[in-house]
Amino acid sequence: MELVIIGGDAAGMSAASRAKRNRPEMTVTVFEKTRDVSYSACGMPYNIADPHRPLEDLVVRHARVFREKQGIDLRVGHRVDAVNPADKTVSGTDPEGNAFQKAYDKLLIATGASAVIPDLPGKDLPGVLVLKSLEDGRKIKDWIARTPVKQAVIIGMGYIALEMVEALCRRGIAVEMVKPRPVFLPWMPAELSDTIRKEVENHGVRLHPGKAVEGIEAGGKGLRVVTPEGCLEGEMVLVAVGVSPNSRLAADAGLDLGPGKAVAVDRSLRTSDPDIFAAGDCADAFHIVTGQRVYIPLALRANRAGWAVADNVCGMETTLPGVAGTAVFKVFDLQVARTGLTVHEAEAAGFQPAAVTIKARSRAHAHPGASDLWVHMVGDKTSGRLLGVMMVGKEGAAHRVNAPAVALHAKMTVADFYQCDLAYAPPFSPVWDPMLTAANQLLKELP
Repeated sequence: MELVIIGGDAAGMSAASRAKRNRPEMTVTVFEKTRDVSYSACGMPYNIADPHRPLEDLVVRHARVFREKQGIDLRVGHRVDAVNPADKTVSGTDPEGNAFQKAYDKLLIATGASAVIPDLPGKDLPGVLVLKSLEDGRKIKDWIARTPVKQAVIIGMGYIALEMVEALCRRGIAVEMVKPRPVFLPWMPAELSDTIRKEVENHGVRLHPGKAVEGIEAGGKGLRVVTPEGCLEGEMVLVAVGVSPNSRLAADAGLDLGPGKAVAVDRSLRTSDPDIFAAGDCADAFHIVTGQRVYIPLALRANRAGWAVADNVCGMETTLPGVAGTAVFKVFDLQVARTGLTVHEAEAAGFQPAAVTIKARSRAHAHPGASDLWVHMVGDKTSGRLLGVMMVGKEGAAHRVNAPAVALHAKMTVADFYQCDLAYAPPFSPVWDPMLTAANQLLKELP
């Protein structure tokens, strides 16, 4: 059995390692176009915040370990340019530019995603940077060290942008953020979004929502981001407007694509070709609440999908139920967490949603160190089912969100969730946990 894998990060190397554990005699070949494999991309903003910490600290396992200890034929610097399902081969170029071709019995496409770079004048100027790969992280740390950067402009206000604004501020860099859409975080209710916005502004960050970016040009302090209302200046511009799946190889091979042009896979991670799998940030998934295909690239899904591919290739039929979109990120002193559907997403999926937003305390009454915790909860008026939860607070949001995530997987109703026996001790929660308080309030909005 020849298993060929395109891509050497989370999904690809998880699949390769598990396949060799399952069947040590199997030949596993991995082609990775960069020099980096198996690293913690999610840790890059926190690493960038520390000028003394090498980015290589984020490497979980080096290429030589996969080769020497696990017997994986891992080839870095090898770029796959084409997949030919008809003769079951992949072809590309090695680090010296020489062409190669490799036959497969089973193929895994684990090519990840790339940062979206809008087609703006000046997007290729030195100092205009993105953050997705480890090499992107190297470029950012190197640019900050060499320039040096005193002021930066971030285009975008999403997850990565908000994590990076904290990282840059901790480096003593003044930051301005800009985006065309007028609402700061449009997917959140105003009470939660306003809390995050105040936290960001209280750290000296200037926000410019509702300003179209017309281009980037050299001049002033080094770079200028041009908007109709004027220019924002800095020695560095970070473009953080989202990611898109690296699905070109799959599309060129005639494989079906799903939402966001991600590679469409079934619950066994098979593509429209039964001998080709796809996993990680290049592939879609099924949402456990709606049952519909979604593109939600997250780290746990990538690793879990890689394992599932390996099991299926080795003859151990494995399916994944799907994702809830559970995510958490840190913005200065705030924890921001979500799982499941927003009201808008619930409406689009055909539910009849009701929602409540409450403000509670993170700890028991009068216990020292308590802080505000906002909880937003969504349920379905027809079935009573819990549909989604968001939380924002200085403590207690990051791990609390796991409880409603499990409830979503179990398809619990709001009433069922309200009856859950959650832990209580004064340093950690009120007797009535904020999630139970939100569920109680939401029950009043449901038939």
